[in-house]
Amino acid sequence: MQSPWKILTVAPLFLLLSLQSSASPAYNDLSRPSYSNGHTCVGCVLVVSVIEQLAQVHNSTVQASMERLCSYLPEKLFLKTTCYLVIDKFGSDIIKLLSADMNADVVCHTLEFCKQNTGQPLCHLYPLPKETWKFTLEKARRIVKKSPILRYSRSGSDICSLPILAKICQKIKSAIEQSVPFKDVDSDKYSVFPTLRGYHWRGRDCNDSDESVYPGRRPDNWDVHQDSNCNGIWGIDPKDGIPYEKKFCKGSQPKGIILLGDSAGAHFHISPEWITASQMSLWLLRFLHVTLYCLKIINSGLMQNSFINLPTALTDELDWPQLSGVTGFLDSTVGIEEKSIYLRLWKRNHCNHRDYQNISRNGASSRNLKKFIESLSRNKMLDYPAIVIYAMIGNDVCNGKSDPVPAMTTPEKLYSNVMQTLKHLNSHLPDGSHVILYGLPDGTFLWDNLHNRYHPLGQLNKDVTYAHLYSFLNCLQVSPCHGWMSSNKTLRTLTSERAEQLSNTLKKIAASEKFTNFDLFYMDFAFHEIIQEWQKRGGQPWQLIEPVDGFHPNEVALLLFADRFWEKVQLQWPQILGKENPFNPQIKQVFGDQGGH
Repeated sequence: MQSPWKILTVAPLFLLLSLQSSASPAYNDLSRPSYSNGHTCVGCVLVVSVIEQLAQVHNSTVQASMERLCSYLPEKLFLKTTCYLVIDKFGSDIIKLLSADMNADVVCHTLEFCKQNTGQPLCHLYPLPKETWKFTLEKARRIVKKSPILRYSRSGSDICSLPILAKICQKIKSAIEQSVPFKDVDSDKYSVFPTLRGYHWRGRDCNDSDESVYPGRRPDNWDVHQDSNCNGIWGIDPKDGIPYEKKFCKGSQPKGIILLGDSAGAHFHISPEWITASQMSLWLLRFLHVTLYCLKIINSGLMQNSFINLPTALTDELDWPQLSGVTGFLDSTVGIEEKSIYLRLWKRNHCNHRDYQNISRNGASSRNLKKFIESLSRNKMLDYPAIVIYAMIGNDVCNGKSDPVPAMTTPEKLYSNVMQTLKHLNSHLPDGSHVILYGLPDGTFLWDNLHNRYHPLGQLNKDVTYAHLYSFLNCLQVSPCHGWMSSNKTLRTLTSERAEQLSNTLKKIAASEKFTNFDLFYMDFAFHEIIQEWQKRGGQPWQLIEPVDGFHPNEVALLLFADRFWEKVQLQWPQILGKENPFNPQIKQVFGDQGGH
């Protein structure tokens, strides 16, 4: 599959991104046959759909709809400017085609962002026109026959060749290809900047000019003079002359949490408000009510709040690790009480403050982990032990190929890949660490619970279900998981069978292999337990899946997983978690929030 950075660099142009980066199984595999740039096709259809639906919701012209959408976007990353550039370049043809009642599929094929070559199937998201596809497409092409746009699109130029996008593309590409912070003055793999692999992904550095100062290290001389491990505890108690770090943390068994994961562990998330015209409108009406009441915030950019987090999301690769189930440090946005594993470790022992690393990547699997595992930061001699969770839960069985089974990882290959990873960990982790191997889920619940529900793009006109979305992505060969996101029951079953084989391999490794610096455990990825818990609370299974991509576990599911993980570890392997620190109240009294996150 094509590299996921390409779809992200199309984002400023197409605003909201295709789903390839959501769990692409082999982001460095350029051998995938394709009759067009499938990611660009998906992006085009998404955005043209939003433009068309905004016009419908607001009973406005297509021109006004495009301008409305651009006005909603923030200035950061040149998103608003780029949007107006797109209107200038492509808007006239989009207006002509939508005004002629052509749908988003037809528009994007006409403008050649989607393309069907001889012998390839026709990929479409919406129901086919009543007239034949060939006739409809020829009619649409006559409408824009003299357009200069087609000369550009036929030229084969990459969208990043546009001058205004070149720097943006390069910056985002660099951020994704490097799994260490983009801004890291002392090169210790920790940063004072949140995104671009900064402290959203691993604990915030407290001295970015000193490479010996970073989260997770054992204190230097009990941190008498400075906070060498960034946990916010340092100095000497004037009452007795004892260093606070020694008084509060010595013998408390501090340890960090490290996740080796994929897009699920990174918490891949595209906000449905970004692509749902009716929800944008409803938000605006609510905001206007507040505005009229308060008479405070009145400007032409009211809807910018719907997209206020878009720049952050783009520079975090559409991931939200700061809200993830393993390393999240912010309060939940979904209104449930459960906390991440990191926050639970911090609550248990405040000396664990900021000691988290989310070494996850969209498209990661056992096959390509070796390409970025070096970004993990742990020194055997200088740092505290760590709890490492290995959670490659999908991409060893998930890919977007037309025949996905041959590309799945075999149990033999998984064994080899995981052993290579564990040997690397053994050479880097301090003695006393723990590694937990997570099994793979049974993903048949995706089709079973979502296929006949309307996707956010289909809610307005009741015309696009998740079955339509899955078919569209599979046809373009950019599906995050053809095996499970398929109407073919046999294929779904084969995918789950392979996932079970791989889980059994992980279980066997945990039971038979021994390492000097860590002990090894296995835990099932029991999604059915999460569903049962959610149903007890009155919820439905489909509410646990990301609504835009129809594939990833959402924030609720990830926090419920964290809760279940914690319960199982406390019951079966309590030694992993370390002691409860009796000095937590004193730490809070002296150091408050310990410098925050």
